Amino acid sequence: MARHRAGSENAERARGTSVMRTHAVDTVDLRILHILLANGRATNVEIAAFANVTAPPTLRRTRTLEDQGIIRGYHAALDGRKLGFEVMAFIQVRLASQSSDHMRRFEDMMSRLPDVRGCHALSGHRDFLLKCIFRDLAASQHFVTDTLLKTDNVASVTTAFCIHVTKDAPGVPLALADVAAPLPARRKLKLPPPPRS
Repeated sequence: MARHRAGSENAERARGTSVMRTHAVDTVDLRILHILLANGRATNVEIAAFANVTAPPTLRRTRTLEDQGIIRGYHAALDGRKLGFEVMAFIQVRLASQSSDHMRRFEDMMSRLPDVRGCHALSGHRDFLLKCIFRDLAASQHFVTDTLLKTDNVASVTTAFCIHVTKDAPGVPLALADVAAPLPARRKLKLPPPPRS
């Protein structure tokens, strides 16, 4: 029995691989992504009802979206202030040398620092934009003076503190996504609000 189950799982994986090669995102996939953006804990039955398909193909589609890397993961949205993190800062960094080795070393270092929640390489007169979260202003100052400015190859740092957040939407604008299913030309996909959990 165990051998039969393993064979079935291998066959399912093989089918999933062939689906991955040919699968193109369509309006049903966008509905699945839409509800998961709003509620990553939605059940497969809830997702299926919202996507207007039955539960088995919904589960297969969700797994395919995960396998293709379109869904990169699931996480909880946290209220930093309630956890004692009062300061959000956006820090622009200019490096003295933009060689690929120096850039990679800086990126590797930033990936290891817990205060740095986002690190984006930029074009223009700055090389990186960091999104950082700190407990207080003293912690932010310590990070800039004792970490960033002492990092090899950092030429200059400019810090802007967030006063308040008006919008912080996760993911991408799904209503503007290219889809495989035919939609009226140049019309946005209208996605209804997902059901409340």
